Amino acid sequence: MLNTATKSEAPGTEQELTDGFHLVIDALKLNGINTIYGVPGIPITDLGRMMQAEGIRVLSFRHEQNAGYAASIAGYLTKKPGVCLTVSAPGFLNGLTALAHATTNCFPMILISGSSEREIVDLQQGDYEEMDQLAVAKPLCKAAFRVLHAADIGIGLARAIRAAVSGRPGGVYLDLPAKLFGQVMDAAAGANSLVKVIDAAPAQIPAPSAVKRALDVLKGAKRPLIILGKGAAYAQADDEIRAFVEKTGAPFLQMSMAKGLLPDTHAQSAGAARSTVLKDADVVMLIGARLNWLLSHGKGKTWGDAPKKFIQIDIEPKEMDSNVEIVAPVVGDIGSCVSALLEGMGGNWPAAPADWVNTVNKKRDDNVAKMAPKLMSNASPMDYHGALGALRTIIKERPDAILVNEGANTLDLARGVIDMYKPRKRLDVGTWGVMGIGMGYSIAAAVETGKPVLAIEGDSAFGFSGMEIETICRYQLPVCIVIFNNDGIYRGTDVNAGGSDPATTVFVKGSRYDKMMEAFGGVGINATSPDELKRAVNAAMDSGKPTLINAVIDPAAGSESGRIGNLNPQSVLKKK
Repeated sequence: MLNTATKSEAPGTEQELTDGFHLVIDALKLNGINTIYGVPGIPITDLGRMMQAEGIRVLSFRHEQNAGYAASIAGYLTKKPGVCLTVSAPGFLNGLTALAHATTNCFPMILISGSSEREIVDLQQGDYEEMDQLAVAKPLCKAAFRVLHAADIGIGLARAIRAAVSGRPGGVYLDLPAKLFGQVMDAAAGANSLVKVIDAAPAQIPAPSAVKRALDVLKGAKRPLIILGKGAAYAQADDEIRAFVEKTGAPFLQMSMAKGLLPDTHAQSAGAARSTVLKDADVVMLIGARLNWLLSHGKGKTWGDAPKKFIQIDIEPKEMDSNVEIVAPVVGDIGSCVSALLEGMGGNWPAAPADWVNTVNKKRDDNVAKMAPKLMSNASPMDYHGALGALRTIIKERPDAILVNEGANTLDLARGVIDMYKPRKRLDVGTWGVMGIGMGYSIAAAVETGKPVLAIEGDSAFGFSGMEIETICRYQLPVCIVIFNNDGIYRGTDVNAGGSDPATTVFVKGSRYDKMMEAFGGVGINATSPDELKRAVNAAMDSGKPTLINAVIDPAAGSESGRIGNLNPQSVLKKK
């Protein structure tokens, strides 16, 4: 229902009025947006209060970047734009990192920021938190809009929603100057100005010729490989994707946030034989995955010398041929494309070549067997494999739990060790490989799904968003945080070769992050062995109470830059 106020215009007459505050709220509610992530302050403090009064859930964070990360992953999980609400200038800039992250990762998100008055900003007269926020945002997101008149709030939000979710999803900026909120207009006219977005992300059906071409290439493969990306997970076409992969009989790889579309323990999974299948495959089908740095751009020694033919399914035509030639591009939404491929396969699709499947399976099984003893270690202090082996069992026993993961070694090793069994249960740093998503993602995952969350954090990564443990305790969210504490970035053993200050990668020795959680009323536990760690996490997941476990890792454990040390430039000069 439209929010209104009554104003007397003349003796004996009354007019129903509304204002910018209420029109923003009504426009959000009309479009089913009922959760907001943000930080209060001028000029949006009262807007947040009014939203709460009108039944919208408003979660207040300690830093806008973390609120933005929460909104971004909410968009990924729900296929509706996650909304982050910030103050002007510095608050807007804090949220902008998350907005760019959402755009890069193809998550639908809207950053709504209050802003200074246009007439002062445009003349650069020095307003409170003066900044041309629209101009700053435009290069870093999918679309950016500013609303100057209350009558345009409905259409402005509608444009933002449609831009965020249509085609390849992404981040959208919506600028609301302070004066907009207090603008008053006739309530009936205000109601008529609101827009309910219809079919915001319409299906994009692939061309029949593209589908046939892709199937012809796949059918001719002697060593086929399917790679599933997080775009496939976002599509929520889980049944169709599983049916298609199983019908091909081909080995498959799942990128980190696609894990669980099919269980990592599936007979066709080649996750433990990744290097072999990338090097030796002759036909590679990408479903919602991009040939970016995470796949070595589709070339180089990772991909071996065997000639490759690439099939790519993506909603964005410009993604095709971005790094290598795509011989069979299929443009459309993932659900429609996979359904069309399934239909085109008919009832007598040939099995994948047995010699190829057997080779991949042997390599996978050999690698799993080699890894098994490391995962059984109960050493104290823990190494990464022993600690992750304990957590691996917990996820196997609790497949509905949401796993949030970030760090360097903590991220890289967890990707390979912890099997996932259901889609959209693993959330991590994504395409940019950023640090700091952990607590924002954990909060949004708990709020949007109602499921318990296990956040596995490197001690360095946790530092970017650690203050949000107060937010987790304030809202009493079922989040268990495990910090892999090895006293530093990569390792805690680095030495300053030129002075008395600690090395740049070393933290305070023996830090007790669990004490931070206790300070806010949560449960804090210090774990020094995999057995202790497993017991503590199970207790936390059973209780649903906010919990932080300080997992003591050997400071010497870990490698420089995790598994992407090759991206770290090295000096060829030696100091004389």
